[in-house]
This record gives sequence, C-alpha cells and structure tokens, in this order.
Amino acid sequence: MKTTDKFGRPLVAVTGMGVVTSLGQGKKDNWEALTSGRSGIHAITRFPVDHLATKISGMVDFLEESDKGASRLTYALADLAASEALAESELPATDFAGPLFLAAPPVEIDWHHRLSLYARSDKGGNWRSLIEAARKLRDSELFDETQFATIADRLADKYGTRGLPITLSTACASGATAIQLGTEAIRRGECDRALAIGADGSATAEALIRFSLLSALTTQNDPPEKASKPFSKDRSGFVLAEGSGALVLESLESALARGAEVLGIMRGCGEKADDFHRTRSKPDGSPAIAAVRAALDDAGMSTEEIEYINAHGTSTQENEKMEHLSLSTVFGERIGSIPISSNKSMIGHTLSAAGAIEAVFSFMTMREGVIPPTINYEVPDPAIELDVVPNVKRAADVAAVLSNSFGFGGQNACLVMAREAG
Repeated sequence: MKTTDKFGRPLVAVTGMGVVTSLGQGKKDNWEALTSGRSGIHAITRFPVDHLATKISGMVDFLEESDKGASRLTYALADLAASEALAESELPATDFAGPLFLAAPPVEIDWHHRLSLYARSDKGGNWRSLIEAARKLRDSELFDETQFATIADRLADKYGTRGLPITLSTACASGATAIQLGTEAIRRGECDRALAIGADGSATAEALIRFSLLSALTTQNDPPEKASKPFSKDRSGFVLAEGSGALVLESLESALARGAEVLGIMRGCGEKADDFHRTRSKPDGSPAIAAVRAALDDAGMSTEEIEYINAHGTSTQENEKMEHLSLSTVFGERIGSIPISSNKSMIGHTLSAAGAIEAVFSFMTMREGVIPPTINYEVPDPAIELDVVPNVKRAADVAAVLSNSFGFGGQNACLVMAREAG
C-alpha cells in the first residue's frame, strides 16, 4: 500500500478515537444516541439560572468532576477521551512517545476558589485583597489550576507524550487546529505519531452570561431538546455545551508496520483568518471560502470527491448564512445534493472541543455507513437550500468528509478526512 500522498508527504492515519459529550461517555453511547436523534441538551442545574435568559445547556453533568470547576472538568474530559483513543490504538498507555496537541478553553479561577480567597482576605472589596490572600495561601494546587498549560502537562505526564505539550486556543476552531498541528508534525517527519485532543468543560455562569451579551445563545429554553435548530428558519442561537474528542494520529507507514487497525486517513487541513470583526464573519464569506478551498487543496482532492459535510452549524443566523455562502461558492450547484448535518443539533456547541468531536463523528460516519441527522429541522430556511439530513439518520456509503470549524475572532479551520488512503 502506498504510504505517501500525491505531494510526497507521509499519509496520516487515525488509529484510535475517544469522545465524551452530554450524550454519554465513549463512542458506543454517543453514536447510538447521535444516530437515534436523541438530544443531550437539558436544563442547567449546576448553578442558579433564575435571572438568566438562557437556562439550558449541553453540560456534561455525569462525572465526579462536573461541579469542581472548568479546569478540573476539562482535564477529566480530555483524560477520558484520550484513554479511550489510546486503548483503541493499542499503543502503550504510559509511553505514547509522540507529541501532544491539546485544544482547551482559556483558564479562569473558579468561583468556589474566588469565594474561598474572599473569605481569607481583608474583604477590601477589590482585586488587590484577593491577590494578597492568594499570596499568603501558597496553595500549589490552586496555582496549577489557574495555569493554561497545566492540563496538557498532566496529560503528558500520564500518557508519556514527548516534548513540550502544546496547549492551544483558537476559539471554536480549536479542536480542528489541534488535529491540524498533529497532522502537519507527522507530515514534516518530526514524529511517527501525535495525540490530538479537544476538550472543554467551561460552561460556567460567566461563559453563559458573556455569550448571552453577544446575543449568541438561544433563549428558547422549553423544551431544551428542541432549542438547537441548525439551518432552520426559526434558529435563534447556539446552546453552550461541554465535551471532548481525542484522536491518535500516526504515519500510515508506522501504523501498518505495527499491525494497527487504520480507522481512516487525515487527508487535508486548511485554515484562514477573518479580520472583519470579533464576532461576525466578513460579509462576502471570502475567509471561510478560502479555508474550505485550502483544506481541499491540501488534501489534493476535488469537490466532486466530498460525499458528506459535517457542518459547523451552530444554530445562529449569522454563522449559517456564512457557511451556506462559503459552501455554495466552493461546491456550486452540487451543494444541493451533498448531505450536510450538524451534530450540534444534539450535543450543542462544545467550543474548544467541537472540531475534535466532529472529526471523531465524521470518521464514524464513514466506518458505519450512517449519517447522523440534523434534528429539530421543522421550518426550513428558504434562503439556505441544503440537504441537512433532516431529523432522521440516513444510510450512506461515504468515502470522504469535509468538516468545518468557524470561530469567533476570525478563526476558520477545515478538515478533509477519508475512509481509505486513496
């Protein structure tokens, strides 16, 4: 079997995958729920929401760490997904021997720590009294929790990754960016394998308020499972969520040499910045269009070869107009016949984790021959003519997938994945 692509670069195989979302822990539970059209969106119980406009989320509430703060939950989510992926790859659990690329949310001190420090402070009512209390406390665990790189450091120690672990945050494109970095490291010959993880447990009250102030969240709270409506005319904003996805990436040559099962091939990665606005896309869609084209060019594939698109599909008016514009520009009239669905209709928007989770679901789509649906698609938007696989899963022989991730701050990243090396 040929182990290089048409550009002479090592082909990058996926040999292990793991996932956690509000639908459950592990690929089996997630896939069963996803293809059944079951939603993980539910009422928020982790903190009071009496005075908030949005009272629902796709939080992961079934872990011991779920109410211990964003840093601890993000680590737990990343750890579980990585553990599942490594077990499937049959690589050593404590000696991975390749680099780690972790997509994670920005770190903030959690409220239970803030209140604890406030209780120890002179209660002067400003930030200086809290800093002075923290200095006197000398709590190394609290210090570690507030460091951006701590989660990756702990994962690197546990799984025996090599080199300085990379922690990155490119907004909602983060998970895809982590996969891109791992893929490119293998192509450059810097390593035979890389561990790429996207994890986000930061659905805090502050995050909910901030996204509400940006008018990005839906306020259609009842019933929760009906709130996320990607590509529908009555879509009203995204649902904040948590989760993680992990992929073991290997050079195809290395994977074949050790007899690993190849789950799929990372064919292409593309990214383009959009400098138009912090939260809005450039009206002509040119950066998103360029990102899609860059991923296809990097894969050395034509639009005719893409048989399914895992959409960014957040359920916001702005994002989906732009995604439709970019896809219809790149794929032309054919876009009407390519199935496109949004996993976010069931799991919500997992922010830093989204690109990695959706990559896992994209590979499962190709392996299982089933396209997950876009649920809650009851009022089609006549301005967005797409085959969104409405409400019910569809059996399909899919050999190649495009997955889009478009983030606030102008972060656009697209992945092209294939079932076979080609």
